[in-house]
Parts: sequence; C-alpha cells; structure tokens
Amino acid sequence: METLLPPTRKALDDYESLKSQGLTLDLTRGKPSAAQLDLSSDLLSLPGSSDFHAGNVDCRNYGGLLGLDEARALFSPMMGAPADQVIVSDNSSLALMHDTIAFALLKGVVGSGVPWSKEEEVVFLCPTPGYDRHFTICEELGIKMVSVGISADGPDMNEVESLVASDPRIKGMWCMPKYSNPTGSIYSDETVERLASMKTAAPDFRLWWDNAYGVHHLTDERVEISNILERCTHHGNPNRTFVFASTSKITLPGAGLAMFASSKNNVSWLNARFTARTIGPDKLNQLRHVRLLKDHSGIVALMERHRDLIAPKFQAVLGSFERELSAIDGVEWTEPKGGYFITLQVPAGCAKRVVSLAKEAGIALTPAGSTHPYKQDAEDRTIRIAPTFPELEKVSRAADGLCVCVRLAVEASRSG
Repeated sequence: METLLPPTRKALDDYESLKSQGLTLDLTRGKPSAAQLDLSSDLLSLPGSSDFHAGNVDCRNYGGLLGLDEARALFSPMMGAPADQVIVSDNSSLALMHDTIAFALLKGVVGSGVPWSKEEEVVFLCPTPGYDRHFTICEELGIKMVSVGISADGPDMNEVESLVASDPRIKGMWCMPKYSNPTGSIYSDETVERLASMKTAAPDFRLWWDNAYGVHHLTDERVEISNILERCTHHGNPNRTFVFASTSKITLPGAGLAMFASSKNNVSWLNARFTARTIGPDKLNQLRHVRLLKDHSGIVALMERHRDLIAPKFQAVLGSFERELSAIDGVEWTEPKGGYFITLQVPAGCAKRVVSLAKEAGIALTPAGSTHPYKQDAEDRTIRIAPTFPELEKVSRAADGLCVCVRLAVEASRSG
C-alpha cells in the first residue's frame, strides 16, 4: 500500500526532476555580486601615484590611529556621530567588534571595576534569529550567549529589560538595528528609547550596535531610525553603545573601511588600546575612499546603483515564494525593506531537511541553525536566504528549486 499521500508523490516527482537538472547554485552568504563590485572599480586607480596627501598628512607613512580627518568627516553622517567621535579603521567591522570584546575582556571598558575576564562569567544577549558571526565571536572568546526574541520592531524589550536589570553577568548585547541579518527587522523609536534608558545590573553594560545595513535600501522608502548615541546621552548613559559600520557592501569588501563611533570617553578608550596594537591604519585606502565617495550624498548615490542591481533578485525570490509556498500552512517569510537577507520559516522540524534536499539538488544554503547561538534552532524552522551574489537568472532558478525542496520536506513530514 502507498504510504505517502498523493501530493507528496507529486512533490517527489518534482524533486527528482529538479535533481536531474544538474544545478550548481549558491544562496549561502550575503556577498556583493561582481556587477556590484564593478561600481567601485575606480578605487583600483585611486588615489594615483602623486595624490597621496590629505591636507598635510602623507598617507604613505605611519600614524593617524583614529583615521584621516577627511574620512572621519565623510562617514560622520552615516555613523550618527560628530567626526571627532568616529574612528575609521581597516576593512573589517567584524574585526573591530572582535577586538572591542577582546579588549573588554583584557582591560575592561570605561566604568569597569575589573577586566571582564576576571568576572565569574560574561553573558551577551543575542536577538534570535541573528547574525552567525556575532555568535562565533562569543563562542571563540568564551562568552555565554542567551537568546532573546526579535520581531519586526526589534528585540523583545520586556524580556531584555527583565534580564539586564536582574543579572550583573550580562555585560553586552548584540544589536543589528536596521534591516537586521537575517530578519530585516527595523528597531522602532520605542525600542531604541528603551535600550538607551533601561536599567542594567552591570554598570559597564554595552550595546554592540552593528549598523551594517544603514544605507542599504531595497525600496523607495528611506527608513531612518533613532540615533542611539543621542538617546543614550539623553538618558544619562553616554558610554552605553559601541556603533559599528563598514563599506564592505558599499565599495569593495576585501579592500574597504570599517568605522567605530561612540562617546568621547569610549573613543579615547579604544584609541588607547590601538596604541599597543598598531602604528596606524591604511590611510591610502581611506584617501581613495574619500576621493571616490566625496561626501554622504556620494554614498547615497552609489547605494542607489547597488539597489538597482539587487532589488530585482529579492523580488525574484519573493515572487517564487508567493507562487509556490503561500498555500502551505506553517511556511512564512520576511519581505525586507533593505539589507541582504530574506528569512524563510518552515514548519517545525523541517529546516535541516530542506537544506539537505537543496544540497542534493545542487542548491547551497546556509546551514540550518546558523541563525541561532550555538547553531541550535530548537524548532528547526529558520532558513536564511542570501540572494545578492548569483546572477538574476540563477537566483530565480535557485528560488524555484528551493520551493520544490520545501514542499517535499513539509509534505513528507506530514504524511509519514
């Protein structure tokens, strides 16, 4: 007797047809495409063999731990801080996040009684689903992670406020406030206000504010969020937030710039740590970015060209999901207004199976569980989709193929 219901039989046939196509498609990481990188190809010829001065600074030489004044001014609007409260570093904001946590463990932060490594335990709150590399830093440095829920408006603030007020071990919290990875969440004004004003048991509690997608819009709407540095200062917590961003998805990820902004005290704290770490950043790269981007309006104009390239890819994925998955109970997805990711939620217990089926069919996806601390998605529901890197035609084929895998996994789980 046939043990599978008829719809599952069709899903199996569709899946066998998908596998027969011999696909090699990749939706794993949020990387810019070659066409996006081409938008900044002029960087490769800048600043030129004789244009190596920024004012009186010879950018070929040592020095300038805080970055070129021109670069700090360029990124000041994007960081939401005065230029003298911005540090411009080398290409990886992830490296800055790693280093600030390592420095906190070794030295403490402004207001710490002892280095964090001397504490009994250090805990970070992690809005989940979240960014896998944030979680990797915590695992690498021995920091315990505690998941908190996240919605379209940001983290569950009732949960966050209760935890930070009662537990002095909680020293930090990851935040991706605009077009979050992978949920596309946009922190509401109320969320930002509560984060800035909440009472914390740890006097040296910090928000790691990763504003990676602050200028990465996908629609005509130009979403703006409250300025966390201003709100923290207003509520008497000026040192609470470390703000990070980079040009990794603006210019060239392998040859971009990373930025840090915070209070004057925190900038001085990080500069003191840098004094032992380096004799200065790559100022020539900072100069070429100043020459290319010129000002904030130049950044905005470049990001419009990025949007023209990647928005159709998001629409292709969303269109496939709407056609093929909208009638399936328990399947839902985000429709982000910016950023680099779509979150696909499948019925409980199906995510790993979907990813495995896709792999067998030649479609590479981020491993299920990667969006959760310790790679443990207890419900096995969440799949992160990254549409930016492949060509549009390949994105469409991958999305259609993924839908076949979802249908098979869901129907098999319900009919077995």
